[in-house]
Amino acid sequence: MPTVSPDLVAAPRPKARVRFGHIAKILGAIVVAALVLTACDATSDQQASNAASQLQGGTATVAEANSFTSFNPDTAHGNIDINSKISYATHSGFGYLDDSLNIVHNDKFGKVEKVSDSPLTVKYTVNSAVKWSDDAPVDANDLILAWVISSGYFNDSSGAKGTTYFAFARDTSVLALSDFPDVSSDGRSITVKYSQPVADWEIALGFPTITTPAHVLAQKSGLKDAAALTALFKSLPRGNPKAPVTPNVELKKVSDFWNTGFDTQSMPTDPSLLLSNGPYVVKSIEPGKSMTLVRNRDYNWGPEAHLDQINVSYLPDASTQISALKDGSADIIVPAASANAINQIQSLAGKGVSMETGEQLSYEHLDLDFSGVFADKNVRLAFLKTVPRQDIVNKIIKQLNPDAKPLDSQLFVPAQSKYADAVKANGSTEFAAPDIEGAKALLKGATPEVRILFDRNNPSRQDIFKLIASSAAKAGFRIVDASPAGDDWSKSLGGSSYDAAIFGWSNQGIGVSDVPQIFKTGGATNFNDFSDPKVDSLMKELITTSDSGKQAELKVQIDTLIWDAAYGLPLFQWIGLDAYGSKVTGIRYNPTQLGAWWNVWDWVSRAG
Repeated sequence: MPTVSPDLVAAPRPKARVRFGHIAKILGAIVVAALVLTACDATSDQQASNAASQLQGGTATVAEANSFTSFNPDTAHGNIDINSKISYATHSGFGYLDDSLNIVHNDKFGKVEKVSDSPLTVKYTVNSAVKWSDDAPVDANDLILAWVISSGYFNDSSGAKGTTYFAFARDTSVLALSDFPDVSSDGRSITVKYSQPVADWEIALGFPTITTPAHVLAQKSGLKDAAALTALFKSLPRGNPKAPVTPNVELKKVSDFWNTGFDTQSMPTDPSLLLSNGPYVVKSIEPGKSMTLVRNRDYNWGPEAHLDQINVSYLPDASTQISALKDGSADIIVPAASANAINQIQSLAGKGVSMETGEQLSYEHLDLDFSGVFADKNVRLAFLKTVPRQDIVNKIIKQLNPDAKPLDSQLFVPAQSKYADAVKANGSTEFAAPDIEGAKALLKGATPEVRILFDRNNPSRQDIFKLIASSAAKAGFRIVDASPAGDDWSKSLGGSSYDAAIFGWSNQGIGVSDVPQIFKTGGATNFNDFSDPKVDSLMKELITTSDSGKQAELKVQIDTLIWDAAYGLPLFQWIGLDAYGSKVTGIRYNPTQLGAWWNVWDWVSRAG
């Protein structure tokens, strides 16, 4: 169950998560309990009728837990939930996932066509009417830029040598199997030819959005225009990790700006940094407090947006969000799911409030770094033997789901048919309950110090840390809180300031290229330097296998090897919660990291 793009999940705050993309056929696995608290009477029927008649106009306010930090959610550090949601509302592409996790093609934007099976060849075409909010066209240059970033084409990093140019948050394995694309004579299309069949070709590029304007990146890198950027890319050789070379100066300028140039917590003075090609445009930002989106009046190449304006308030505390819903200062909230939050929302039943809960495509986990104190597998095993997973479930998630149990797979969730097979094969039963004596035997009298990274502003993560620390101390481990002050804990991931990390992976709901993103040697979000040649080999086979049964078998094998390496422990699957007032309609629960934002264009302000 991992990954297509890391979005660091902030547990009981609506999530700053690691977005990753798998669980293709999970709809049957998602149990959505829609608890509609609005009374069914003539008044509500009339409100529904009024809402249907008001197709355009109005304003809605959404309360989000995290503060916006970047107009580029595709970098490893920018890929947090709020950045992804705002990007989704302000950009468009070849399609999106609906609330049933089905692909919906956006033919108004363009077309993705498989033109050959042997070799696999895919043509991407952007329609001529599609443009950025500065009136520049969205065209083949933007597609080439997206392909360069998503394929890792120029990377030649190998160990400590070479260069990884674009700090892309997702895995590059799929598009890395393709050659540099051909560009059509009209500048609207590119054609991508693969060296092997790939499973995820339909969503490999421009799905769900094209985010970065090539003409802006070109100008910010000292190039004349988007065509000059494409010309630069075409003039350079493919990167070769077996023979790293000195970084190309021009390419480095481009990638350096892409990596950090769109980062900001305030309204940029340069409007080119926030260009839209989607239904909404960012109008203003109040740092640390709020931002405002307004409808893109030119947008007609996708689902039509109803609201004229969306206000986003940053409210990290669930009770504060619920109070805002109660007093009308927020219309839509996505608080961290808890028994207390649900009880508070249920108390608003007479005020026209609706609530939906359901399992999310995200899970909490503990990862161990494969260096320092945990370079020794016995020390890793000893530490994992002390983790009180059942106590963590009882403390954090049992109140929301009485049937909740510790998650026993890194790649599957319980509702998937192969979950039981994976659990039977992977050896997770060894960690069903703490084994303090077994841990002591492995340590042989040693008392290792373990620094644990987590979000200290997250109450649930604090509880998880305390439970782990208390249990591990019984075996002789000396536990240190390695969490930095402030809200930037996730920037420490992949660094040397900790030995273990507590955070979450969120699943985008489709595809198999998520798995190598986390577990491949040198993967985009392989923060703990895990490396296993057998796992790498199986993942290469996985991404080129389209048969779902074979994919599941490969994932069971990968899951088993990950557990055998004492990689870390999955803890539990998260529960999602949306609530909204009577002034808006069109909100539908979605288990992915986008949550309610997945159909932002359907949000309607009720008349009257």
